[in-house]
Amino acid sequence: MNYLAHAYLSFGVPDIAVGNLISDFVKGKKKLDYPETIRNGIDLHRAIDTFTDTHPITREAKHFFRADYGLYSGALVDIIYDHFLACDPAEFPDPGSLRAFAVRTYEQVGNRQALFPGRFARLFPYMRQQDWLYNYQFREGIYNSFFGLARRAAHMPDPLRAFHIFETQYEDLKACYNRFFPDLKNFAFTELQRLSG
Repeated sequence: MNYLAHAYLSFGVPDIAVGNLISDFVKGKKKLDYPETIRNGIDLHRAIDTFTDTHPITREAKHFFRADYGLYSGALVDIIYDHFLACDPAEFPDPGSLRAFAVRTYEQVGNRQALFPGRFARLFPYMRQQDWLYNYQFREGIYNSFFGLARRAAHMPDPLRAFHIFETQYEDLKACYNRFFPDLKNFAFTELQRLSG
């Protein structure tokens, strides 16, 4: 999953959200430098990623991109899942609830900037200023995310094709999300309870 889902699946716990969002930037034993609650967020992020990557519905969604994007299919689907989460009336009944969630997340996470690893410390101001969490609901936000991924990924093909696939297969990808997300949410909640116990 991408940033919105990782923040959302922190279930309103600020330190879990911090760990969940910085996890990809914390390598090896560096995890031990963090307080236990943030380590739990790092571990939750990794459990969410493993659950997502190995889930049969995610494999189904990746299939739309695999011929053109190979190993990058998973990263594209992660971004797309964030779009459908942002637009999911069961999770965010109206744009105001998504806006409130985004603002609260930036504030909660931003209060712990002293703990950010270097790369996330450089990324977070852009996330906040450009309001990534809120803008996943818009197709333009997905377009920008695809191009951002391509800038960071040295060998990813032109993302315009990925955006075309997203647009033309929109309903099928949405159906994958609708079948997958309840499973993920239940898994993440149970995993957080286990980590926190």
